[in-house]
Amino acid sequence: MSGDTIEHGPKTASGPARGQNRTTVSPGRAARELCLRQDEFDIAVLLGHIRTRRDEGSGGRCVDRAEIERLRYRERFPGHLREQLTTVGTREGARLMGVTPTRFVRLARLGLVVPVTFRVTRNRSVVWRYPVGELRLFAGDPEHAALLRQPLPQHLRDQLDAGVDLRARNWRRRYLRCLLRQAEDAWERAACAASLLDPVTVSETVTDPCERARLLRLRQLPPGHGAPGSPTARLVERITTAQDADEIERLRTDLQRTVREARRRRPAPRHTGPSRQEQRPCAAGHGQRTAPHEPVRPAPVRHAHALLGRLLGTGDTTSAHDATAARNMIVAASARAAHRLRYLTAGAYTARNRPSWTTDTSRRPCRS
Repeated sequence: MSGDTIEHGPKTASGPARGQNRTTVSPGRAARELCLRQDEFDIAVLLGHIRTRRDEGSGGRCVDRAEIERLRYRERFPGHLREQLTTVGTREGARLMGVTPTRFVRLARLGLVVPVTFRVTRNRSVVWRYPVGELRLFAGDPEHAALLRQPLPQHLRDQLDAGVDLRARNWRRRYLRCLLRQAEDAWERAACAASLLDPVTVSETVTDPCERARLLRLRQLPPGHGAPGSPTARLVERITTAQDADEIERLRTDLQRTVREARRRRPAPRHTGPSRQEQRPCAAGHGQRTAPHEPVRPAPVRHAHALLGRLLGTGDTTSAHDATAARNMIVAASARAAHRLRYLTAGAYTARNRPSWTTDTSRRPCRS
């Protein structure tokens, strides 16, 4: 295909942009240089038109400069690329395929057309989006003419009556293929399966804490919507996390297999902390070591006068005069604290009595 070949021709840009000497760029900058919106860039990555890789510095994703140049040299840039990324909703998709919206929804629930992205509205309804190119291929296939023009077969109608809805599951399957396409080693492939499982299932499947920490670090979370903990976020979590028992079992099997492969090729690094003796603090002025959890007990006070003397800053004196002075200071401080407490609890002038607390000005004192 002509769109997949590199044609050496004049660049669309007049000159190199600022920062083009870098070998990689961020996804946001790559979207701007490719004349794409951020949602279009995400769809391009999901469909495999743009390849990203892990940024070793930030841990996120980045795009190679060579990948951007490959796309910029393609024919009819950027119009042809944006045409491949066009998506439609239910009504537009039904009009494109020449069916009713009800028939289109039934085909989508059966998994015959696969969504590429979704969004959640304010009333928490899910709006699925479908690639235009895939809908056109489905409608143009002669084998699908009966599904578009004739009544659905009985076994498909039975599935719909049973409540089958494969839209979320098919989206997860597409998303998993995208993650596997971007993975660069065995640990990243193992993290792909972990990205669609809840953390509890991942902990039950991968019991080694070091391996689990490595998976969680490489785990790429699906696109999020809504504030964390909100009803919208919980709805998105149900869509992006495996729900069916057979799907969970398949992902767990893939996770176990890929973890064994990754462990054989490159074991997860182990945290080597200081030894137990190194964790024990050394006493000041002595070469002895104390136990790590042994509480430090203060030296016993032989007499109450010594404690009162230290409060006065006179050391360990046992003078009766110093003890009496310290006692008098403590009694005076206690008396002042008690007097202030009685003042605060006796209904003194508080913020509730201030004129700024309410708009009622009838109780304000007269200044005349």
